[in-house]
Amino acid sequence: MRRHRKLLAWTAGSLALLLVGLTVTGYAMFRHFNDNIAQANISGLLGTRPPDLHPQAENIVVIGSDSRQGIAAQYGEGLTTDQSDTLMVIHIPADRQWAEVMSIPRDSWVNIPSCKMGDGRLSSPTEFKINEAFALGNLHGNHTGLGAACTVKTIEQDTGIYVNHFIVVNFTGFMSMVAALGGVEECSPVPLDAPGSGLDLSAGHHMLNPTEALAYVRARYGLGDGSDLERIVRQQAFMTSLISRAKGELYNPLAVYQFLDAATQSLTIDSQLGGLMGLYNLDQSLRSIPTSKIAFFALPNFPRAEVVPSDTANVLWTQPEDRKIFASFRDDVPASASIFATTPPQAKLTSGRPGKFGVLPASPSVDISSRTAGQNICVS
Repeated sequence: MRRHRKLLAWTAGSLALLLVGLTVTGYAMFRHFNDNIAQANISGLLGTRPPDLHPQAENIVVIGSDSRQGIAAQYGEGLTTDQSDTLMVIHIPADRQWAEVMSIPRDSWVNIPSCKMGDGRLSSPTEFKINEAFALGNLHGNHTGLGAACTVKTIEQDTGIYVNHFIVVNFTGFMSMVAALGGVEECSPVPLDAPGSGLDLSAGHHMLNPTEALAYVRARYGLGDGSDLERIVRQQAFMTSLISRAKGELYNPLAVYQFLDAATQSLTIDSQLGGLMGLYNLDQSLRSIPTSKIAFFALPNFPRAEVVPSDTANVLWTQPEDRKIFASFRDDVPASASIFATTPPQAKLTSGRPGKFGVLPASPSVDISSRTAGQNICVS
């Protein structure tokens, strides 16, 4: 059970926290891995911030960057901007008795504030899908810290949630981590066939190579209903399998070293987190949380086409449910206990009116459900 609980941060999508679950001996090796981690101070780039109502609690933004540097053409070689392909907010309460992981669909239509770009200029405030925030900071060069700053600034201003830290993971490092482990096993309850990504898997268990693993967590069109929500479920499930595979290689020093080297090189974190030691301290504070007390959920949303018929690609956040979730993160209380337990499943949109974050429906417009860190998408 103790070993299983240490997986929680990874199932949340935070690749950084696995580092502290593996044995690293020797100061020189520690320094090497610590130096691999890029750090950025974004505190002066966030403008007016929400109040930090519970300083002992922590909200950590995890960003999966879709940078194509070094990746084959089928994943978008030649694109000039990086966007946040995966976006999550991990809430760790002050009492460390539970935790929640909120996945934000990358196609969420939001207000993006003015942000500093790579050439030193400020972008204009705009309305667009949320993954554009990361791209704005990365304009005019590869500036992961600026992209993270714009993403954090957008989340803070649109949700009122104070963000303590951020972690960015790029896809190149992701593939290297899978390669170091000799592949990662994953299961699917249904066949997966996404010709555009080269993914073609029968239902059941498969050992995925780096290319297949990347396609598995990135593919969207041609799978299920093609929604970002289904991809979020696959991403969370894969992270569980990735950490399980890494833990199984503890007695293979070369595999462990290669995995950690790839993992640390794939990370950019805020300098206030404190590097590898800060990640270790964060993990230590999480170890006592049972997996049954760690909830995962996607932010409730509905098609923007219901408000703007011409927009068939993006989503709006469902209200008032999402405002209640944001309030729970601010107030350091579980959203899953108060929101999901009282919301009728698969309720349909009946009526609504425009609001700051989208339409304010008279009843929930989506299925609101959560899962725990101990659950997977396949039945063993």
